[in-house]
Amino acid sequence: MKKPTIGFIGLGLMGANMVENLQTRGFELIVMDLNKDAVATVIARGNATAATSPKELAEKSDIVMLALTTSAVVEKVVYGEEGIIAGIKEGAVLVDFGTSIPASTRKIGKDLAEKGVGMIDAPLGRTPAHAKDGLLNIMAGGDKETFDKVKPVLDVQGENVFHLGPLGAGHTTKLINNFMGMTTVVAMSQAFAAAKLSGVDGQQLFDIMSAGPSNSPFMKFCKNYAVDNVSDLGFSIANANKDLGYFVQMMNDLGTTSQIAEATSANLQAAVAADMGAENVPVIFDYFTELKK
Repeated sequence: MKKPTIGFIGLGLMGANMVENLQTRGFELIVMDLNKDAVATVIARGNATAATSPKELAEKSDIVMLALTTSAVVEKVVYGEEGIIAGIKEGAVLVDFGTSIPASTRKIGKDLAEKGVGMIDAPLGRTPAHAKDGLLNIMAGGDKETFDKVKPVLDVQGENVFHLGPLGAGHTTKLINNFMGMTTVVAMSQAFAAAKLSGVDGQQLFDIMSAGPSNSPFMKFCKNYAVDNVSDLGFSIANANKDLGYFVQMMNDLGTTSQIAEATSANLQAAVAADMGAENVPVIFDYFTELKK
């Protein structure tokens, strides 16, 4: 059976490696990105062409995949002039691999459904290296029929592919996961900062905490930076700030609130304002050690 033609928009670290994996597996690709060098690299591997607009890409694709930065960018690519929704064909599927606001995802899905087009939200876990080898964790939401339609392609991109429920369930789960993870890192980073300010040895603090139920990989990432000055958690403060903002908005959309998330978000926003956005999240330790009341 002929493999589906895949249109892929977004050739950042994750997207570029996902595309390379798909090319290695013999898929025909149509790609777009503002970074022309990234596009040229894909084209040079063969079996790929470049599109000049999301509309053109969608017209030529059986599955359109997005690896973009924000919900605002996704909506611009879908609804903007020469956008995906103007060109995507009946029976096609749009897959959003980014971390987006669930309400936005459901809105896009509803508008696509009116054109006979399916949608899957499929945020990712693991790293660009896993993407290159097709070993991502994929958290997918969408109706089962649409999920089953694209699952053979998701299976070559992910080692673990989860179907979590209706459209929006993937993005909801990813935001909950990142709320928990990033709140943990921010809290632990401040714990190590409190130790430093108090004259308590950070290694000893780690030895004590890691011997109890607080022990976790996140604690080790925080200790690696606070004690050993090794920044090895590959997730930026800017990305964490975006995701916590989305989680706060999602909670508001659900008719409730999360003071914990709001506090984490405020600390991340302050670190971004202090020009630390490009740093990995445990580097927020430096912000806490210099923070004055």
